[in-house]
Amino acid sequence: MDMAASTPSLDRARLVAGAGGNVLLFSMRRLEKLVAYSMTYEFEDVAAAVTGADRIDAGDQNALEFSRRTYKLVRYTSGSKTLARLLQPAPSVVQLERDYDLFFATFNHPYELFALSIVPNWRQRCRVAACFIAELWMHQLPEYLLELLGDFDHVFLGACHPVEEVARISRKPCSYLPIAVDVVRFSPYPGLPARVIDVCNIGRRSAVTHEALLDLARTRGIFYYYDTVAASGHDKKQRTFQVSRPGEHRLLLAQILQHTRYYFAHRARVNDPEFTMGREEVSGRFYEGSAAGTVMIGEPPDSEEFQRQFDWPDAVIQVPFDSPDIASLLEAMDRDPERLARISRDNAHQAALRHDWVYRLRQVFETLGIPPTPAMREREEHLRGIAAMAQAH
Repeated sequence: MDMAASTPSLDRARLVAGAGGNVLLFSMRRLEKLVAYSMTYEFEDVAAAVTGADRIDAGDQNALEFSRRTYKLVRYTSGSKTLARLLQPAPSVVQLERDYDLFFATFNHPYELFALSIVPNWRQRCRVAACFIAELWMHQLPEYLLELLGDFDHVFLGACHPVEEVARISRKPCSYLPIAVDVVRFSPYPGLPARVIDVCNIGRRSAVTHEALLDLARTRGIFYYYDTVAASGHDKKQRTFQVSRPGEHRLLLAQILQHTRYYFAHRARVNDPEFTMGREEVSGRFYEGSAAGTVMIGEPPDSEEFQRQFDWPDAVIQVPFDSPDIASLLEAMDRDPERLARISRDNAHQAALRHDWVYRLRQVFETLGIPPTPAMREREEHLRGIAAMAQAH
């Protein structure tokens, strides 16, 4: 917990001034600090950099949670959204004092949606409004919260499969918006650091493959980078932790991947098929790994959407999740260094042209009929320069 969170008077919701832009962002970064959420906050940071946006940071978790529980109780017992809003205790709020062209709220998951009550007059102060929910699954759609999306002009989801259902509940246009990465931060160009890490395997992992790689590290001295945090969750299938400064963590991850040869990238929640129920989504690993020019290995989603986004040769070399023979698989790939060099170049090249957060922000702007800012165009031009360096290398 940071010092601000430990002091009640400083824990309240707050407005963080930007560079005078006409966009207002909404962030959960002060309350929700799991490492995976750093990717959502990276989106916010890129959006702020290219729009000069102000940002509302949600605060006072206890007051917000008490307000949510009261709202839910009244909503379900009375059947009235209006009454529930009238009777909910006020959380820590920020009253907007000026108008904005766009309100863009980002959420890590749908259970954060109630935090919108922190800004009671956001709809009145913003000409158009959209939100992005990074992860949600069909069997975990809280209708009493999703109906709050009705005040938005458009809803964007970082998962494909629940788009139609969320549109039905919210009664608002809903689109799939793929997650992405800060390619400028993750790209190995122009510096091209030495790839001294042989294998990087973080997050959800196979115990079988992990043990085989540990054996390689012990007996052959490969540089194997992996998480040492304890497995968590009721089923012990997650390896997660909290970070107090998400941008700092993303910089560290970018530096690790710029020095990595092979990077494990699997479909979302690959080790939890009971949870996904056969729905295969694209995880953030693919965007990170391609942007950094790693050779990605693993089990990608078997979906048209994945094939559309990663349609170049060898974007991912398919390796079974449980790979006791990973040593022989790596040896076979190592025998073709020219192929590996091409894969690295192609991944970095394609990511720079397709998978930076600015391209997702442009999709939001185009959907809402908002022209891109000069800074957005400048970033896209810079990304084309990175892509050209990768192609020419």
